[in-house]
Amino acid sequence: MLKIAILIEDMVEDVEFLYPYYRFLEEKYDVDVISQTKKSIKGKKGGIFKADLSISEVQSNTYDIVFIPGGYAPDKLRANKDILDFVQEMHQSEKLIAAICHGPWVLVSAQICKDKNMTSFPSIQDDLKNAGANYINKPVSVDKNIITAMDPSAMPEMFQEIMTACKDLKSLS
Repeated sequence: MLKIAILIEDMVEDVEFLYPYYRFLEEKYDVDVISQTKKSIKGKKGGIFKADLSISEVQSNTYDIVFIPGGYAPDKLRANKDILDFVQEMHQSEKLIAAICHGPWVLVSAQICKDKNMTSFPSIQDDLKNAGANYINKPVSVDKNIITAMDPSAMPEMFQEIMTACKDLKSLS
């Protein structure tokens, strides 16, 4: 069974958390909702979500995938060294990393964007370019172990790519 980490913080874009969360559960994957501390999280649209674990309680080697929703949450997550270390370790282990909308901000701060094809919400494309990414102005971009998407309208296409990658991961285990 694949183990998924979803990183959230206050002001997460509700649908960018809920859609992946339930999509992963639908596949019967083991999903942990992780934040800076174990607490209730208030979504940008008013949803209340619970972080199962704090980042200090987890180790990257126990996860197959990390998913980073957007909203204003990534700006808070990217300021946390443990979050950045977790994402860097996932990348170094060539684990699947998926980020949508403003989620790639975490990848910028984790310094894993150089020479990668990536997309994001258009307002942060300069951040990706300045971090060395090749900005792709398309709804979804896949570059080896990194899958990025522009906004909620791209989630169906993004999840087709994620589920294809998950099937590949399951065949390896």
